[in-house]
Amino acid sequence: MTQADRRTRSDTVDVLIVDDEDDIRELLELSLLRMGLASRGAATLAEARELLDERSYRLCLTDMRMPDGDGLDLVAYIQSRFPGLPVAVISAYGSIETAIRALKLGAFDFVTKPVELKALRELVSHALSLAPVSDSATMPGERDLVGRSAAMSQLRVQIDKLARNQAPVFINGESGTGKEVIARLIHSRGPRAKASFVPVNCGAISPELMESEFFGHRKGSFTGAASDKEGLFQAARGGTLFLDEVAELPLAMQVKLLRAIQERAVRPVGAHAEEPVDVRILSASHRDLGALVAEGKFRQDLYFRINVISLHVPPLRDRREDIPELAGHILERLALRDATGVHTLDQSALDALVRYGFPGNVRELENLLERACALCDGVVIGATDLDVDSFARRSELSQPQHTWMMADAGNGDDPPGRALEQEQPGPQRALDSARWNRSEAARRLGLTQRQLQYRLHKWGLE
Repeated sequence: MTQADRRTRSDTVDVLIVDDEDDIRELLELSLLRMGLASRGAATLAEARELLDERSYRLCLTDMRMPDGDGLDLVAYIQSRFPGLPVAVISAYGSIETAIRALKLGAFDFVTKPVELKALRELVSHALSLAPVSDSATMPGERDLVGRSAAMSQLRVQIDKLARNQAPVFINGESGTGKEVIARLIHSRGPRAKASFVPVNCGAISPELMESEFFGHRKGSFTGAASDKEGLFQAARGGTLFLDEVAELPLAMQVKLLRAIQERAVRPVGAHAEEPVDVRILSASHRDLGALVAEGKFRQDLYFRINVISLHVPPLRDRREDIPELAGHILERLALRDATGVHTLDQSALDALVRYGFPGNVRELENLLERACALCDGVVIGATDLDVDSFARRSELSQPQHTWMMADAGNGDDPPGRALEQEQPGPQRALDSARWNRSEAARRLGLTQRQLQYRLHKWGLE
């Protein structure tokens, strides 16, 4: 079969190329042919619409400036008529503003001319690996969103849509709402699912080590660099880099991050040249990035680059109808983790949970239920076992753990239990003096072994 036959046989056409320049179309057709893909070309938007109506394609590549209109018009047309078809915009007139417009309209990706063969192959490979639109089932081991409220239903729709393109997404929500779970869902349901998902807490990296952590370093580039080391961008190559608490990045690092995202390349510390990296950027924060931009604490150009599409995660208090189902799901997960029977909540416990405001959101619900499972005598948890009001007073999430240990004692008349409120090392000393005989240490503290085990788990003393 000749190349012309391969490119034009109706039953083998994979890609629609829309460009008014004959040589560009020919170059793209030959490049795709080397990948084993047949294509068909259109020199105008009108011709492209006719070809789209004639048959189905797996991918569309379109130029921006066409004789009879704008390539973004074709993006909108495909989104409305053929929502399962990924369309990538390739333009010699690239800008951040244009790229953002294209991605917000639903483009799979936006790249600038001239396109290197490697970049084209990566784009096509990602696009053709997309699952069908209707296939959004949870993968084995994947944590899914729990809840049937209108807010969660809308969030699922947004996640499925965002999984089908390469746009940077900024996920905003209070602490404990599950922003990383959402980022993982976007990754696992998209074309990069088989590659790595690399999460990083931007507030947990020392400013002095940030450049090395993100971009890697070469042996001997600084004291202690005993060997070459790849950075987070390289570790996420072909996959997704999740920048959690991105608002915590210092301004100097924001400049370097912006260049890496724009150029799709990084320069390891001590290296003389940049190396290309193919990653999708997802980011999150509980803070208002727009307000930080206005205060001069976050770069506006980086804000626009990572916030191409924003996704808001509602707090738990705004979807109280999801709490019973969510609590049941957490209790099942705790039982599986601890190899115990599943605890259940009686009506009084459910009522108490639904009334509570949960400033710590889902993470606080998990902590409260874990505590109740550890301290209740049976398998049915009641309102008294939860003791939500007491937990709320003493469980200040931003404080050290010992400030809420009093609520865990379970016996307000027990002096050893009250002593736990004062300092965390109490159980450590009791275990040391009892030579780590847990039964004896629990007796000395006035606790059951189960209560002591719960504290050891929380403090990482197991």
